[in-house]
Amino acid sequence: MKFHCQIAFSLLLILGVSCHCVAQEESDSGSFVRRYLDRILGDGQDPTAPKFINYPTLAFSPETSWEFGVSSLYVYSANRDLSNRLSEVKAFTFYTLENQYGIWLDHALYTDENKWFFYGRARYQNFPLFYFGVGRDSPSEYQSVIEGEYVMFRERFLREILPSLYFGPELDFQSLNRVEYVGNSQSLPGFAVPNVGALGSTNLGLGLGLLYDNIHNAMNPRKGLYSEWAFLNYSTSAGSDFNFTTYIVDNRIYQPIKENSVLAAQLYGQFTTGNPPFNMLSLMGGESLMRGYYLGRYRDKNLIAGQVEYRILPFPFSKRLGAGAFLAAGQVFGDDHAFQWNQFLPTGGVGLRFLLFPEKDIYTRLDIAFTEEGHGLYVFIGEAF
Repeated sequence: MKFHCQIAFSLLLILGVSCHCVAQEESDSGSFVRRYLDRILGDGQDPTAPKFINYPTLAFSPETSWEFGVSSLYVYSANRDLSNRLSEVKAFTFYTLENQYGIWLDHALYTDENKWFFYGRARYQNFPLFYFGVGRDSPSEYQSVIEGEYVMFRERFLREILPSLYFGPELDFQSLNRVEYVGNSQSLPGFAVPNVGALGSTNLGLGLGLLYDNIHNAMNPRKGLYSEWAFLNYSTSAGSDFNFTTYIVDNRIYQPIKENSVLAAQLYGQFTTGNPPFNMLSLMGGESLMRGYYLGRYRDKNLIAGQVEYRILPFPFSKRLGAGAFLAAGQVFGDDHAFQWNQFLPTGGVGLRFLLFPEKDIYTRLDIAFTEEGHGLYVFIGEAF
């Protein structure tokens, strides 16, 4: 990617698994790595048992130097009952040679009989943020690099009220403090700071969410519908620094085309009224929707984007290897830039899939996405959406 070229040790995991599949019959004894892979990835294991995996990551970019990290994944079904939906907990910790650090925690948890659904994420990090400006006309070169201490906690507490229909409260806490602008000076041409929240802010949002979800395995959906409708209100009377309201619409459908192939589609919208700080505008990009763009490359009050992806899981000639191809388009718009049908930005790409946990139907994906400005490489466990 133009702004952050990353190398991930999870690539080595894929290569190690491939070697494991070839070599496991050649020797009953082996190294610690082979025994670890046997325990985690071997066939014929109890499908009701939880699965846990750790793997190291390595990345490099000019603003961070070398970054070292560890990723973890824990998946299970409540009460080890496979009729319950698959729950997941993800963790990622990292440290860079520029003394930047962070920890990420994501989870999607179902209780017995899928009666409750707890869905959220937490972030704590000191890590540089590229700021390109607001609106779809923002320049392709970032205008400033922002260092700061970022804390985020987002949680949904949803109860099943009808089969596969969930309703409940949501909260979102985000804080950006100790803000510094590095690598630029106000005396240099092109330097810019955000108009709102440039020195950081703390905001707490409270709201409600309605979700229809009949997908059994969220890490590899093969058939079903996901439809989320939610709002979050941030108010100075509740302790926020700014007053604004965010509305979220997220619709996804998964349709099997033939054996081992799925057509997936998503339409996402995030709309904001009021006066949000720059870091809580709608952000385009990232590893899920609009892959290939840096998260926050484009930002404004509103975002609408959609994507389609065709997945072969696995190929007919392989037990573990598959692939995917995807196309997406999106745009940001707001007070100074109205929505226009001819202003959608395209992206697309292809990727490989490797069946990591056969008994739970979970794949590792390696995607490469291409945009008008460059490309991005992504290695993650689980599908993008």
